[in-house]
Amino acid sequence: MEESKDPLAVRDLLIDELLLDGNAKQNLTTFCQTNLDSNIHFLMDKCLDKNMIDKDEYPQTAEIENRCVHILADLWNSPESETTLGCSTTGSSEAAMLGGLALKWKWREKRIKEGKSTDKPNIITGPVQICWHKFARYFDVEIREIPMEYGRLLMNAEEVLKRVDENTIGVVPTLGVTFTLQFEDVKAISDALYKLQKDTGLDIPIHVDGASGGFLAPFIHKEVVWDFQLPRVKSINTSGHKFGLSPLGVGWVVWRTKEDLPEGLIFNVNYLGGNMPTFALNFSRPGGQIICQYYNFIRLGREGYTRVQQACLDHGIYIAEEIEKMGLFDILYDGKSGVPGAAWMLKKGVDPGFDLYDLSDRMRSRGWQIASYTLPNNCEDMVIQRVLIRHGFSHDMAELMLEDLKRCIDYLKKHQMVKKGPSTDEQPQSFHH
Repeated sequence: MEESKDPLAVRDLLIDELLLDGNAKQNLTTFCQTNLDSNIHFLMDKCLDKNMIDKDEYPQTAEIENRCVHILADLWNSPESETTLGCSTTGSSEAAMLGGLALKWKWREKRIKEGKSTDKPNIITGPVQICWHKFARYFDVEIREIPMEYGRLLMNAEEVLKRVDENTIGVVPTLGVTFTLQFEDVKAISDALYKLQKDTGLDIPIHVDGASGGFLAPFIHKEVVWDFQLPRVKSINTSGHKFGLSPLGVGWVVWRTKEDLPEGLIFNVNYLGGNMPTFALNFSRPGGQIICQYYNFIRLGREGYTRVQQACLDHGIYIAEEIEKMGLFDILYDGKSGVPGAAWMLKKGVDPGFDLYDLSDRMRSRGWQIASYTLPNNCEDMVIQRVLIRHGFSHDMAELMLEDLKRCIDYLKKHQMVKKGPSTDEQPQSFHH
């Protein structure tokens, strides 16, 4: 690498190598947005040199970020949507950690005022993806994860109450569980915590992990009460690059009111040309994704987001219905009440001569990436297959995928492949958050 090379030759070499990646539109494992219109490409190009953290140098980018925060606060029914605090992040994982840190700081402040110990904080979650385990380990918080059980795959109020105590910094229901795509019942958990406070005096707040559902529930599940309408909900995180329809690299966290973000988490820096408050974990990062988030808000509005998300939901329901008609599968998630998509298992007692890992592997020969994996904690023997439907996936593509699925099933039956599960050397295709 000592000599410079012709830029076009290097570019073409890289393009050739990238051909070996999967086709993003056929990737039905990922929650992340893969369909971006030409205007987003144009805006991203114009923003390549904008450093989001340098608010003095790029004040209008900072203003647009602020507008996005207040649009989300209004969407999520904050009682102080015009003045509450929030920020963009590199994704929903960073946003979740900020929400968790605020819970820990508020809990610690309260314990110090009461003259009580602050050395054993814990947080209650359902079956969560890895970011909450990272939060617990990085910031020295015990995670009390409610395991799945047969007949109960989600967090519920009864299981929450078994685990809370005076050291609980907060409860984290998930609006779109990674494994099954379902929404956990935030209102039922909030109601149970109100009763607990009335009976015991314990006042335990809620942070909602709305990585996927934060951009879905306000548009296609309006009957679900989950956001700042519930006073116990103090903060919400979401992912702009999932159902927010923005390019990869943007998440959001918003607090119910500015008083819910502890001042101890806000830093002021003055070495970039002006005095600027910051409370994100990352520092320098690109501004283009924030600009594109605002573009989506203005271009689509509530009506446009509703139309896009409803189309995705409809495609997931259609796929679940057609999968059930095949007679080989039990539907675990029918696509109707959570994240657009579907999940299924092989019927008990049915031996088609192959397993779901074989089927996922065979579907790759047609370009489709479909997740097959075991459920966690106590349900490891349950192997499920799941598809996620995002903007850009059409009804025609759903029919093509289903036809290929039938074709692959026929092929596997004909060749009677030897059953195999995940070996220690080669893990099955995993889910993506």
